[in-house]
Amino acid sequence: VVGNQKGSIGMGQGKSKQVPDAIKKATEVAKRNMHQIPLKDGRTLHHDVYGKNGSGKVLMRSAPTGTGIIAGGPMRAVCEVLGIQDIVAKSLGSSNPHNVLKAVLQGLKSQSSPKLLSSIRGKKISEIIKKRGN
Repeated sequence: VVGNQKGSIGMGQGKSKQVPDAIKKATEVAKRNMHQIPLKDGRTLHHDVYGKNGSGKVLMRSAPTGTGIIAGGPMRAVCEVLGIQDIVAKSLGSSNPHNVLKAVLQGLKSQSSPKLLSSIRGKKISEIIKKRGN
């Protein structure tokens, strides 16, 4: 997992007989597969997100300032490299790290920003933010 701590993240997997070579290959693949994730104020999610891959399921919720990263295992690593500072996340189902990581990425990619929603619905951004209660 690679990221720039500003909303970009990539995941890759590499195979080799030597561990350093496998890590190098995985890093190169991850850099080629970068995704931009919209973050609220550059520190948390815009809304609650659910992701699923195989039997790996994750629930991620935005949190108020100062909460920190409350997530375990691979989800914590994703949040740190993505630049998320405040989040509450729970892994449900499988604890297989590959399935959990893929579920996290699937959930994060399904998230939509207020700007995108306003353009789809033909409303002002202020109307969408007002309705969500923040």
